[in-house]
Amino acid sequence: MTTPGASKDVRDEPRPVPEEASVPEETAVSEETAEDGREDAAGPPERRLHPVTPLRRAWAPVAVIAGWAVHDPDQAQRQLTRLTTMTLLAVLVAAVLGAALYGFLSWWFTHFAVTDTELRIRTGLVFRRTAHIRLERIQAVDVTQPLLARVAGVAKLKLDVVGTDKKDELAYLGQEEARILRAELLARAAGFAPETAHEVGEAPVQRLLHVPAGVLAVSLVLTGATWGTLAAALVVPPLLWFATHSVWTVLATALPLLGAAGASSVGRFVGEYDWTVGESPDGLRIDHGLLDRTHETVPPGRVQTVRIVEPLLWRRRGWVRVELDVAGSSNSVLVPVAPREVADAVIARVLPGVTVPTSLARPPRRAGWCVPFWWRGYGLAVTDTVFVARHGLLRRSIALVPHAKVQSVRLEQGPWQRHKGLADVRVDTGANKTVTARLRDASEAAELLYGQADRSRTGRREARPDRWMA
Repeated sequence: MTTPGASKDVRDEPRPVPEEASVPEETAVSEETAEDGREDAAGPPERRLHPVTPLRRAWAPVAVIAGWAVHDPDQAQRQLTRLTTMTLLAVLVAAVLGAALYGFLSWWFTHFAVTDTELRIRTGLVFRRTAHIRLERIQAVDVTQPLLARVAGVAKLKLDVVGTDKKDELAYLGQEEARILRAELLARAAGFAPETAHEVGEAPVQRLLHVPAGVLAVSLVLTGATWGTLAAALVVPPLLWFATHSVWTVLATALPLLGAAGASSVGRFVGEYDWTVGESPDGLRIDHGLLDRTHETVPPGRVQTVRIVEPLLWRRRGWVRVELDVAGSSNSVLVPVAPREVADAVIARVLPGVTVPTSLARPPRRAGWCVPFWWRGYGLAVTDTVFVARHGLLRRSIALVPHAKVQSVRLEQGPWQRHKGLADVRVDTGANKTVTARLRDASEAAELLYGQADRSRTGRREARPDRWMA
């Protein structure tokens, strides 16, 4: 709890505009309002997606009909009972042909081309949209293959671009074409000339980590959230039955709980199966997935925070989970489970020159008056390279923020904290996330506030540029 006037905010003067807040280079314009969306005759040839793509897009009309039927099932049933067999067959044939025509036209009017400076994607049958993606703004190119796409031998390219929240994608391309195009885009993002980008090829990868399926399964069994959700699914529905004797109430409660338990165990196992981390000149490569295969890239220099998570039941085995906050990217997991020394070695690749502190200073004992018992889970350490804060007793989490990634530092005190001479120090990063050192001594917090601002200015001056293959 904080009160007005009890919060201090220290920012660099003048504060530089963060890169993430810059105006996006990628724009979407209509064909009617922007003639520059059309490709010049002398420009590079436009290419189409894989011929299997219409099958994916043909589902849109079917989904609309299914949504109408689910929205008003009684009306849909009455309409179906009025149709004769021949009429019903004619409607089905018309729906299939319409869906096929929609899929074909949407594929036919979708083109992409790689120019000297940008990737252009033109889509739209009625309303035309042209996306201009500057190549130097690309920070990650991920390749995903859903199960049916793997069967068909195609893949999807997803692009993370600085300054945009939504990922543009090319779905679908042939596997080999997707691999070649990904390598070319990464080479161009690294600054290679257009005439040499084709010759660079895919960067070599050195494996750093592979998570065995058995270790992943045991780690999920030892996760408290899985057992907690499963216990709730087994206990709450019987109690509701005795209280209400309503089957619908029981099902409405049990199904979401069972689904949450499955998502936290089976879903994670399927998604994190065969997790492999490799190092290449264009960043860390992450491959994973049992049914849907995903090939992700951790953008170099864009990692804002590294978080080491230690569930209670993992500590005896020395296992940890490593998560990331990456500016402008949805990649959030680096290591699903690994021994602590292995995870530290991978973190050293993400944050060069950073060593994870082995001991963190607890808050003073009077912090127990603000947060009884749980105050023992808080900790703080500041090194020459990172700001480190810990919280949690049962599920311990240690956050590491490089000084160069700190956007602002704030000191906050509630009335009870002021009475006890305590304060919280909050560090804001470029990924719109906050790391907090809680319940520090007030004098220590004030010193940390101004000292961290100085360290952030120095860190930004000495930081390496955020470039591919730098």
